[in-house]
Parts: sequence; structure tokens; C-alpha cells
Amino acid sequence: MSAPSTPTSAPVSAQPGRRRALAALVAAAAGLIVLVVALRAGGAVASPLSGLPDAGAGTRWGLPVARLLVDALGTLTVGLAMTAAFLLPGDGRLLSAAGYRLLRRAALGAGCWAVATVALLVLTLSDLLGTPLPQAASMAGLASFVTSVSNGRAYALEAVLALVVAAAGARTLRRNTAAWITVAATVAVMLPAFTGHAAGAGNHQIAVTALAMHVVAAALWAGGLAALLALRRTDVLAGAAARYSRLALGCFVVVAYSGVANAYVRLGTLDQLWRSAYGWLIVGKTLALLVLGGFGALHRARTLPALAARRPGAFRRFAGAEAAVFAATFGLAVALSRSPTPVPTNPPNPDPTTDLLGFAMPPAPTVARMVTEVVPDLFFLTVVVVAAGAYLAGVWRLRRRGDAWPVERTVCWLAGLAVLGAVTLLGFGKYAYVLFSVHMAQHMTLAMVVPVLLVLGAPATLALRALRPSPDPTVRGPREWLLLALHSRVTRLLTHPVVALALVVASLYGLYFSNLFEVLMRTHLGHLAMLTHFVVSGYLFFWVVVGVDPGRRQLPHPVLILVHFASMTFHAFFGMALMLQTSLFAAGWFGALHPAWRASLTADQRLAAGIAWSFGEIPAGAVMVILVVQWIRADEREQRRLDRAAARAEAEGTEDDLARYNAFLKAANAPDAQPR
Repeated sequence: MSAPSTPTSAPVSAQPGRRRALAALVAAAAGLIVLVVALRAGGAVASPLSGLPDAGAGTRWGLPVARLLVDALGTLTVGLAMTAAFLLPGDGRLLSAAGYRLLRRAALGAGCWAVATVALLVLTLSDLLGTPLPQAASMAGLASFVTSVSNGRAYALEAVLALVVAAAGARTLRRNTAAWITVAATVAVMLPAFTGHAAGAGNHQIAVTALAMHVVAAALWAGGLAALLALRRTDVLAGAAARYSRLALGCFVVVAYSGVANAYVRLGTLDQLWRSAYGWLIVGKTLALLVLGGFGALHRARTLPALAARRPGAFRRFAGAEAAVFAATFGLAVALSRSPTPVPTNPPNPDPTTDLLGFAMPPAPTVARMVTEVVPDLFFLTVVVVAAGAYLAGVWRLRRRGDAWPVERTVCWLAGLAVLGAVTLLGFGKYAYVLFSVHMAQHMTLAMVVPVLLVLGAPATLALRALRPSPDPTVRGPREWLLLALHSRVTRLLTHPVVALALVVASLYGLYFSNLFEVLMRTHLGHLAMLTHFVVSGYLFFWVVVGVDPGRRQLPHPVLILVHFASMTFHAFFGMALMLQTSLFAAGWFGALHPAWRASLTADQRLAAGIAWSFGEIPAGAVMVILVVQWIRADEREQRRLDRAAARAEAEGTEDDLARYNAFLKAANAPDAQPR
């Protein structure tokens, strides 16, 4: 397939190209200068004390420079791919000419990103071993680093994903594929957030999630700006800049929110903000964020109207200066990652429990402590708050224009989010780390109670009614992307009853009757992935069984009842299998925790088996009642439809389907129709 042809337009002057090159050079210089100054101010490149291993000045300076280069290339790749897929108009399923050029540049940037990540991996190994580069860069040492150390695994996976993005971006012409490329690049950018300062800090339930949110929002914000600077045609730039402005505002809020959470974890006390070099670097990043927010306000007030009037010069001048500030901010961020934090990541007398859990061992569980104890997991807190706010905003928009929305759906959605928050953020979430029985209760709640309530909230239906269609038919807005997702092949596959049931069953048998459970419990990312899978797999299953949103397969109610009954059977067998199990589940994890108040691991596992066997009866029965009610209502709707059709046929003097069917039955049962 050939590349899309570039639309005919006026010749492009070389002057904007030279300005873009100059802006790129200024931004690179700003990032490097700020990085050098911040590293010296923070003491991150000082020579080690005599007698300690020293990787040499090449590694001390090369490592942060490589980190800055990796961050810049990753951000550029994300921004170019995101702009091509989501902000620019397209040609049906294909990218536009401008989007095609941006995606090819993203592919080139991703290839350079992969090379820079490999260099960063080698420099990190040299720094870790305290050995100069020639001695550190051995194949055996690199293989051990990649397979045994979290930093090495993260960098290796980042390089692999960057290569995948480069290969896919160089070949595809489709907007859907460009969207998946954006997702892959964003995941690759986010990977290092799960290692380093954040992963080693106490309270890593806040630190890791906050850093991941910070990195993703900054990459979309800065990368999107760089992509706009690369656009040539003013008419394309005007529309893309207007759409980017809304994205940038959201990114600004997320960066500020996650930055405050990061500072809270790493500073320890407020006075460290001005008493430590790390605190002064945070002050510098805060000032840079305020300057960037000011640039955003200027864009909204001045440059967007100028672009609409076909005067792109003002935008490019402001955006070039904004890109330089972004580069300087990235230099500060790299210096922060290399600077010691006031709250040490490796304290002299570490608490083993805090190292494992991210918090100290809680007291003996009681009913009151299941509510009063709190584990501040920023991921689930953000999910609950954003999901509730977005849903209520959609209901408010419908009510404002005079449309009705069932109150019971709103109640179900908010109740589902409340239960989700209760079992992940309160005592349930904390004691689930320590007691297998509480974890099992958490699992059953996340997989069987929360999804049913969320499904009955019909969020996709609300979104389709509340979101406005894109004013430009060539540009896909949120509503258009949601419709594509609901009717995609992936959704058709996942909503097949066998697939949905298999995902739920895999959550039970595949997780606990293998070593996967203990592996996931040992990392914050693994724990988040496990709990998220419980909710998502349960949501898909109950969306098939009792869902009302569009996109799901329309199956007869008797089939749905059989599917639900099969799920109940698998749950019952799982509980029995747990009761008959003689070996301990995740013995290495739960055995490493020694609360004085805990009973034996065997007794706790028997309690977990009883919970797994009995817990599902109430939600399963409730779902069966919902299915029967939906079946009755569907029959009533069908009967009303037939009655309306019969009334119309009688009024028009014609026969409807029901009348013809009754006539057929009457003729078939007539005496002369009986065989002799």
C-alpha cells in the first residue's frame, strides 16, 4: 500500500523550517545547561569518598545525559504518535498526509530512543558496579543485570517496546494502529517509574503511582507541543492546537497533582523544601510548572485566536519558548532522579515489613479497624474520584439539556465505586497484604460485587449520550473512539461468553494454583495488576450476563442463565479445591510477615477457603434474580411491540406478523387439514 499523497497547498517557506531547527537547538541547550547546573548544585556528580568504588567521570556525567536523551526521545515519540492518531484529521481509516509524516518521524525517534536506552542500560550497570565502562560492558554482566535487577529489566523492556514502536510506525497507514502505537510508547515511557526512588520508598502505594502519572502526563504535554511545532500547514495546525489545548490543561492538572504527591513522599517534612538540595530542585520544578501554566493561558488567550485567523507566527514563537522551558524542566527532573532524597531510600536500620508492604505492620484486625485503617493507594483513589466525577458530570449534562437518566443507574455506579474504594483504600486493602483470608474476601468483592454494580450503572450508554459528536467528521473525538471500541473485534472477542467465562476462571485457578500469586504480591505493580484484573475480568463477564450497554453480544436469556450457572459451578469447585489443598499458598510472602496477632498460616488458609466457597452465593443469587427480571421485562417489551404492530395493522386494514401466524395455526388445525 502506498503512502497517502500530500494535499496540494501553497509552497512551504524554508524560514519556518529554520525556526523549528533553531527552537530545537535552543531547547536542547536549555535542557543540558539546567541539567549540569542542577547536578552540581545537588552534588549528584561529586567524586565518591576515597576507598569507595568509582565508575569514573564518564559514567557520572554520561548517565544523567543519557537519561535526559532517553526521556526527550521517548516524549517526542509519544507526542508525535499521539498527535497523528488523535489530534489530526484523517482520511477514513487512514492517516492524513500530516499524520503520516508525524508517525514516520515518531518511528525514527523511537529507533533512536531504543539505542539511547541501551546506552543508558550500560551506563547504569557501570554506575551500579562502580566500574568504568570498558570493564562493565560485558555480555555476562549485562545479561545478569537485565534478568536480575529491576532497573535492568525496565530498561530492557523499554528498549524492546521502542523497537516495536519504530517498526510499527514505519509501516502503518491506519489511525487505529497509530492509536495502539501511542499506547505502546506511553507504556514504555512509564516503565522506569516503577524502579528507582519511587519503588524504594516507603509509602510506595503513593510514590510509584504518582511518578507514573507524572511521567505520562508530562510526556503527552511536552510531546504534543513538539508535534505541533513540526506541523507545516496553518489550517491543520489551528485545529490540532485547539484540541491540544484541552489536553494540555488536563496534563497540567495531573502533573501538579502527582508532583505534590511525589514531594510529600520524598521530602518527609515541609522544611526540607528549603533545607535540602533536593527540596530546592523541587522548588525549581514548581516554578517551571507555573511558567508553563502561564504559557498555556497565553496560548488560549492569544495564539489560538491568531491561528484561527491564519497567523501562525505568534504561536510558533510562544511554543518555541515553551519548548525550551520544558527541556529545562526535564533537566531538573533528571537531576532530581540522581539526587539523594531527604527521606532515605535505604535507611540504616530498615523495617523489613515496611520494605515489603510500604507501610508498618498494622495492629490486630477488628471490625472498626477494617474501616478506620487506611492504605493511601493513589491509583485506586484516583480511579474512584475520576470515575465518580466523570459520571456525575455526564448526568449533569443530560439533566441540563432536559434529558432524563435513571436514578437507580447512578446509585449503582456510585455504590460500585464506594465498594471499590472501601476494599482497596481502607482496612480491607491493608490487611489483604498480611492475611490470605482478607485477600480472598477482597478478591471475591472486586470480582463479583463491584463489577455487577458498575455494569448496572451503564457508563457507556451515559457517555454516548453525554459526549458531543466531533464537529469535524474527519477528526475522531472521544465519542467516536468509544463507538469504535464498543464495536471493535477485540470487544466482540472479549464479550464472547466462553472468553468472558474463561477470564474469570483463570483469575481463580491460574492465579492461586501456580507461583503467579506470590510473584505479583512482591511488587506494587504486580499487586495493582492483579486487583485491576479482578475488576476488569468481572466487569466483562457481568457485562455479558446482565449488561445493558451497547457493544455486548445479544444472547438469549436462557443462554445467559446457563453461562452464569457455569460460573457459579466453577466458583464452588474452586472453594472446594482450596479446602482440600494441603500446601500453603504464597508461603514465601505470608511467611515473611510475622504479626504476633495472626493465627497459623494453615488456619488462615482454611478461613480463606471457606470465604471463597460461601462468599459468591449472595452476589450470584442476586445476579440470577436480575437475569430473571430482565428476561421478564424483555418479554413484556416484545409483547408491547407486537400489540403496537397489531394495532397499526388493524388501523391500516392489513395483517401483521402475529395475525398471519395465528391464521397459519388456525388453518393447520382445521378439520379438513387433519390426516385421515
